[in-house]
Amino acid sequence: MTTTPVGGTNNSRVFWTAAFSVVVLDVITKILAVRYLVPPRVPHRIIGNVVRFTLAYNPGAAFSMSVGDKSRFVFGGFALVALVVLWWLYRTSKSGDWVRVLALGLAWGGAAGNLIDRFRSPNGVVDFIDIGVGDVRFWTFNVADSAVTIGAITLAFVLWREDRDKLAIAAGKAAMRDQPSTGAR
Repeated sequence: MTTTPVGGTNNSRVFWTAAFSVVVLDVITKILAVRYLVPPRVPHRIIGNVVRFTLAYNPGAAFSMSVGDKSRFVFGGFALVALVVLWWLYRTSKSGDWVRVLALGLAWGGAAGNLIDRFRSPNGVVDFIDIGVGDVRFWTFNVADSAVTIGAITLAFVLWREDRDKLAIAAGKAAMRDQPSTGAR
């Protein structure tokens, strides 16, 4: 009898396919954005005024957080730590837990895409997806940001369900233990 190790082959396929796809899509869309969405900060309507492509550079982190001229290195370091943690979580995932592994792969690919861009682009991470209504706009973001967000939300849901299931099992065991025994004396 053979057993699939933790982080088995199927997990590997799911994780690395998601991660690699996000990195490739992110790099390609950023190259296209820099090439065709010039000059920066000029909106190009995609779906009316709701979805626009607007080239912007973010030298800081999410939501334009910055720590000055060292932001590239500080946030690059944080991204490296995140990549290691996400990879470790993937490696310790149960074989066949594809939703968790997919979430981790999306988040890993997004973190890697923005890390690549952080050091590839002298102006900072390239953002270009601009969503909102009129003057009420969300922060401009990119494919990597989307993957990190979707991965994080999915992972949070998976962890919430696991906790809920563990609590239900523990409650069931406690209820069984607390029931009076009906056996003969």
